[in-house]
Amino acid sequence: MHGTDGTEDTGRPGNRDPAQDRAQGQDRARRPGEEAAPAQDRAHGQDRAHGQDRAHGQDRAHGQDRAHGQERAHGQDQARRPGEEAAPAQDPARRAGGRAVPAHEDHGPVRYGPPAPDPGLPVVPELAAVLAAASERTRPEPPGGGPVLREAARGYWDRRGLHGTAGGIAAAPGAQPLLLALIGAHGGDVLMPRPCPATWMPQARLLGRPAYHVPTPAECGGVPDPYALLETVRRVRAEGGRPKLLLLSVVDDPTATVAPPELVREACEAAVGEGLHIISDETWRDTVHRPRDTVLLSPAEMCPDDVTVIADLAGALAPAAWPVAVARFPDTARAAVRHARTLDILTALGALVAGPIAHTAAHALAEPDSVRDRIRRAAALQTEVAAAAHRAVLASGALARPPQAGRHLYADLGPLRARLADLGVTDSMELEEYLTDRLGAPAPGGHRFGDELGALRVRLGTGPLLGATPQQQTESLTAAQPLELPHVARALDGFAAVFAALRR
Repeated sequence: MHGTDGTEDTGRPGNRDPAQDRAQGQDRARRPGEEAAPAQDRAHGQDRAHGQDRAHGQDRAHGQDRAHGQERAHGQDQARRPGEEAAPAQDPARRAGGRAVPAHEDHGPVRYGPPAPDPGLPVVPELAAVLAAASERTRPEPPGGGPVLREAARGYWDRRGLHGTAGGIAAAPGAQPLLLALIGAHGGDVLMPRPCPATWMPQARLLGRPAYHVPTPAECGGVPDPYALLETVRRVRAEGGRPKLLLLSVVDDPTATVAPPELVREACEAAVGEGLHIISDETWRDTVHRPRDTVLLSPAEMCPDDVTVIADLAGALAPAAWPVAVARFPDTARAAVRHARTLDILTALGALVAGPIAHTAAHALAEPDSVRDRIRRAAALQTEVAAAAHRAVLASGALARPPQAGRHLYADLGPLRARLADLGVTDSMELEEYLTDRLGAPAPGGHRFGDELGALRVRLGTGPLLGATPQQQTESLTAAQPLELPHVARALDGFAAVFAALRR
């Protein structure tokens, strides 16, 4: 068996002694000595092309794993038995510098996982008015969404070159139940890039599906390195596994990067050639900072029969408090069967979109002028603010890829390890606590996204830098020079000061 047997279960996370979830045994996804290559991308210490692992356990930027398949203290995110939790990401309390620290709100089971980066902007007034007008709709949508919502989603993708029919659309109250239904509608093991969105691995675990991380190349996140993907598929099959599904995101959370078209093509060709179906999460595609200068290729454009596309409207179209996500299936007989299975699962879960939310989502998906204007202004604002935050991170001596999309960036504080150790910060959980306390905003550590706990990586949101009130946020959105606004300048100065304090 591959990564799901020989596991020691010490009980539910809430009933464990926190010390038991730490070093010496908290990541129990395999037997001692069992090769963890599919989940960890080991190469027996050999350097491989495109971001493979290095020998002797050295940390490298951007999330590569350690060689030789050794069991590591502070355990990484690996495939576990159904229901077993990833202890490093879910300790209710930690010890930093030898002292007990209070449990943070987001340090517990999956229910305390980090939310998506906050936009830091008020609701589009037109959408608020549409929702208010639809408030008397008391019935939920049918499973997968009603005809108006599905047609609106079809038109949304049609404008982006992904043609299809409304019958090939499914909607759900958020990306998590939709992805759960999609994984459930497909058989076999699940592969995903490392790092990846914090919600992906829990979905596979909840269904009892073996899941494996695949390293990403140095230039971006979201899409696995093609050679590492082929090697992972080979190893999973050699261990008796059945890799069938690949999750990826061309515009990525947590790295805020956009995958180059040539990488997308190579990865998709490798996946399809090995018989994998691809789920492309394109939630963040409308948040690209410089859309005229960025070439964005959807996997569905090059492999239309082998790619299901999903998008959470919370990415750019609607607030996260109005949960709705949509999926576009290929126009094939096999996809029709999976579409039906997906609707069955959504029905069993009771995952139906509320009537008022569906009406508002259809309006947003039609992209009236107010929504288009918000998308354009928000992207332009984040272009400047995220770039300023990126400069502050680099000035401290830390590493980070330039943010190309979203409202976040992913930083590697490995170069500051000695200074952080002096402050009692030795892993990404302690780094999460340290930065969350000092920034006054969520700063989830890389362990949340599948990176190893010992790597000092963190996702930093830029939404909180836009203002503390709707008035300040609107002013940021409409300003010609947002960085010169007093409240934005103060927020950026405070952000930079936290990282400047880490310089020796």
